[in-house]
Amino acid sequence: MKWQRKQDRWKKLKYKRRILRLKLKKDPLEGSCQARGLVLSKRGIEQKQPHSGIIKAVRVQLLKNGKEITAFVPKTGAIDLINEHDEVLVEGLGGSQGGPVGSMWGVSWKVIKVNKQPLEMLRRQKKKSAAAK
Repeated sequence: MKWQRKQDRWKKLKYKRRILRLKLKKDPLEGSCQARGLVLSKRGIEQKQPHSGIIKAVRVQLLKNGKEITAFVPKTGAIDLINEHDEVLVEGLGGSQGGPVGSMWGVSWKVIKVNKQPLEMLRRQKKKSAAAK
């Protein structure tokens, strides 16, 4: 009876994912809420239907494990404040189950700091950025 229950449990997907810790292995941030990385390139991503427009994003290589992710750059004009090889801090966008939000397919992260300066302060020009110098 006990052996049979153990066998049946392994047939359930949620049990298998929990015991083998598959969610943490898949997650580029490895369970943390924020991570630092270096900007490899800037790119524009087209939105899914029925929306049209280009999402400004950057390709980031994480410092903790070397994995590459695509991070969304929020607000107008913020992409101009980020250069290649800048150090950025990224966090999750907040989609369902850690996934993308709305029409931004493949983008589950957003940039919040550039070279240890908050992106919003740089955008409002309260602090001087390295890109502006």
